[in-house]
Amino acid sequence: MMSFWSERASRYSTKMTFGAIWGHLGNGSILWTARFAFLFYAGALAAWLTGRAGAARSAWTLGLLIYLSHVTAAFQFHHHWSHAAAYEETARRTAELLSVRSGAGLYFNYAFTAVWTFDVIWLWTSAETYRAQPHWIAVAIHSFMAFLFFNATVVFVSGWVRWLGLTAALALCLLAWHSRAHLTSGDSRKRPEM
Repeated sequence: MMSFWSERASRYSTKMTFGAIWGHLGNGSILWTARFAFLFYAGALAAWLTGRAGAARSAWTLGLLIYLSHVTAAFQFHHHWSHAAAYEETARRTAELLSVRSGAGLYFNYAFTAVWTFDVIWLWTSAETYRAQPHWIAVAIHSFMAFLFFNATVVFVSGWVRWLGLTAALALCLLAWHSRAHLTSGDSRKRPEM
């Protein structure tokens, strides 16, 4: 015969199964790796804009590695290594926000992954040609990445992450404007190195 307290304890038990714990860890790893990847991305841009090439290169590389762990976690825990599931989830989220059901954004995410990976590899294997790249290439890469990061941190989220994304975007825009203003006003500082 169960006592009064043991009966209550079994009724309100909060035992978590391994699957539930694994799911919580998975969701947390998906969210936090995305957030940290964004912070390293923003930090790398800020470092480049202020002429701190070494710090920028480190943050750029760490941001990519954390982002790749985000992609891995998303495919492991949420999409179960299924492109079709990832496409369907992208279509569902796009329909929720934009009233257009399309999973095409997933291909932009794949391109984003390829561009960032290629950019980091180029930076580490041939820093000299990386620094000598035509300005339009850097602008194209960073415009594409900024567009996707803005969507990921502002458009497709809410709460404090949205405010963090907006604040970082505004701060980076002001920093870029300030950096550009110094370059065009004849300031003796040279263009920030990549």
